[in-house]
Amino acid sequence: MRLWSFHPRYLDPAGLVAAWREALLAQAVLAGRTRGYRSHPQLERFRASEDPGAAVGGYLAALLEEASSRGYRFDASRIAIPDGRVRRIPVARGQVGYEWALFRAKAAARNPGAFARIEGVAFPEPHPSFRLVPGGIAGWERPKELGGAGTGRRGAAGG
Repeated sequence: MRLWSFHPRYLDPAGLVAAWREALLAQAVLAGRTRGYRSHPQLERFRASEDPGAAVGGYLAALLEEASSRGYRFDASRIAIPDGRVRRIPVARGQVGYEWALFRAKAAARNPGAFARIEGVAFPEPHPSFRLVPGGIAGWERPKELGGAGTGRRGAAGG
C-alpha cells in the first residue's frame, strides 16, 4: 500500500488508479470492514488524525477530483466524503522528498511519456490532505536505497 503524500496531479495513469484502489482499501481498514492491512504503517498518520475516516475520505476526494479532471469515471459513491473541513495532516518535507524519488523512479520505468511531464519538478506540492512541516523521513517508513537520491534524514514527521 502506498498513499502518496504529494498532489495527485503528478501521478501517471497507473499511479492514479493504484492510489485510488489503495486509498479505498485504507478506508475499509480504518472503518473496520476488512482484516487485512490493519497494521500497515502508512495508516498511522490517518489514525493519528482527529477523525481517521474523514481524513481518508478527504484523501480520496482529492484523488476523485484529479481523476474527474482527467475524464476518468471513479465511483464517488465508494467513498465517505467528509461533510466539513478536515484538518490537514502534517507531513515532513523529507517524507515527501523520499516518496517523490520513489515515484519518479517508478514513473520513469513504466511510463517515460508521463515521466517527461514531471521530470523538471524538483519538489512536488503536497496532497491537499497534508501540510508540509520540517523533518526527515517518517518513522513508520521502511526506506529503500534510491541510488544516492537525497531525501533528507530519517526521523519523526513532526507536528
